[in-house]
Amino acid sequence: MTLIPVEAPPEGAVDLGELIDAVRALHVDLTLGDAEQPVPAVVETGPSTVLLPMVATSRRLSLTVVKVLTDAQADGPLQQSTVLLLDAATGTRLAVLAGGPGTRMRTAAASAVATDALARADSSVLGLVGAGPLAVEHVAAIRRVRPIDHVVVWSRTARRIEEFRRALRARERADGSPPVGVTVSADVRGVVSAVDVLCTLSPAREPHVHGAWFGPGLHVNAVGAPPRPDHREIDGAALARARVVVDSREVQLRKSGEVLLALDEAAVTLEDVGLELGEVLTGAHGRRRPDEITLFESVGLALQDLAYAALATGRPVVAR
Repeated sequence: MTLIPVEAPPEGAVDLGELIDAVRALHVDLTLGDAEQPVPAVVETGPSTVLLPMVATSRRLSLTVVKVLTDAQADGPLQQSTVLLLDAATGTRLAVLAGGPGTRMRTAAASAVATDALARADSSVLGLVGAGPLAVEHVAAIRRVRPIDHVVVWSRTARRIEEFRRALRARERADGSPPVGVTVSADVRGVVSAVDVLCTLSPAREPHVHGAWFGPGLHVNAVGAPPRPDHREIDGAALARARVVVDSREVQLRKSGEVLLALDEAAVTLEDVGLELGEVLTGAHGRRRPDEITLFESVGLALQDLAYAALATGRPVVAR
């Protein structure tokens, strides 16, 4: 039996700025028909565990990615994944990568792409609902596209906040970035009401972010809820009050509890949740007014994993 090693790329192997550009380019490819992003199947592997085999292909790069994601509602890591990169023409295996680091980076990169396309240019205060490793990655990514000089954060535990502070300062030193100010909010509403850009990053089942709290001009990246149709961080009123942009219409209508539950409640229509990020990036759409509320509904795509895997293995992802 031949054992294939699963490798995690060394720290710094993928430049965050290059990844943001690569994710942007592949979302454009998806809109223009140069990439395929099928809806992933769901396989129930236990009473509270599902497995999602996620696949995407870039015709322009001649690369295919297969990501196997396990989402477990139990003790231990909530999500674990492995990424397989293939030559799209021959099927030749090019790399097998541990999925955790790449998932965090590509998720934050997608939020940065959406923020760059939709948030006000003068946005300087970033809000975080959740303070885990994904929060640190989002601070780094959003700072690449907006002049963020202050962060307002909420978490359920003080320990998580302290871990966030230490990790954020370490990341700033590694990136050579000036330190941002950090304010800890006593509740979620305090975060929402104080920021220009909001990232929701918690694996919630019931909504704890409410659209009634949204102020004029806010941009939201809804990121944290797992790809399950009964989980959501934000309520239907949030989608109803915002101009919603999704990563993929087809995937959202199968995997996003925030979209599906808002549709069930008649808070929104299919037309309200039909605008894809790639359509915004190709110039057909964008922020229309300074006071417009915008919301990027991110369920996560294998195409974004392809961007990371390509860069991690030395394959440039250049724009068209």
